[in-house]
Amino acid sequence: MILKSLNTFVEIASEKPKKKIAVAAAEDQPVLEAVAKAFKEGICSPILVGNVDKIREISAKIGFDLNNVEIISENEPAQACRTCVKLIRQDKAQILMKGMVGTADYLRAILDKENGLRSGKLLSHVGFFETPSYPKLIGVTDAAQNITPTLDEKVSIINNSVNLFHRLGVENPKIACVAAIEGVNPKMPATVEAAALTMMNRRKQIKGCLIDGPLGFDNAVSKEAAEHKGIESEVAGDADLLFFPNIEIANAVYKSFTYFGGATVAAIILGATVPVVLTSRADSDRSKLMSIALAASF
Repeated sequence: MILKSLNTFVEIASEKPKKKIAVAAAEDQPVLEAVAKAFKEGICSPILVGNVDKIREISAKIGFDLNNVEIISENEPAQACRTCVKLIRQDKAQILMKGMVGTADYLRAILDKENGLRSGKLLSHVGFFETPSYPKLIGVTDAAQNITPTLDEKVSIINNSVNLFHRLGVENPKIACVAAIEGVNPKMPATVEAAALTMMNRRKQIKGCLIDGPLGFDNAVSKEAAEHKGIESEVAGDADLLFFPNIEIANAVYKSFTYFGGATVAAIILGATVPVVLTSRADSDRSKLMSIALAASF
């Protein structure tokens, strides 16, 4: 299967049993707009946790009918996060979403050793971009969670992403380990570890995908660029996922796609017991909606 557009996530989610999404500190207009659209599309059913008066005020403003929506009163944002996590632990909700609360408090509730949503896996962030310059969705990891992952952590990040691709129907995703050059240079650790990840894949230490690297960004997304440099690779020019060696590079590319490339992104955090939606206030309405759809497709 090839993921052609973000609407694919809506189609996949619509074919699955409807999940409940717990929204922490839900008194946030852009988030409520996205949740309202997702509810209308039949993607999920919301549980809104937060300041009830503000939730009702915003919902009335945007035309969100709350008659069939569960609302839980909690005025303290950090406690709203813990309440949402508790709902998930009780299997009353299957997706978690951030509202008007700081990211640190949000993640603290998720990572709580006794009452959080730890699964034993490393948390990692993945985004899927729909851009007019690429013939299919292109994934990016990790632009928001892991700063300078070790080799072992890179394996975990890749495995998280591969599991998601499989759930989306992509049986053997092509992963490009991006670096500044295509060759291995001992002075450039990103190239060394990219080569190690490639060999681990070839020797079945990392399964369910096809990895190649190091590859320059141009070679990862352009067959013409790869051919010009004499690179023979099934991944080059046809990557499903761009794997970056650290958060600085990944985050810069991630935002470049949006601000310079005219792309729309759907993104979630993987590795918890449920998919976690953590959108930016700068994300478009469609981006927030598609992030919910991606989580519901998981």
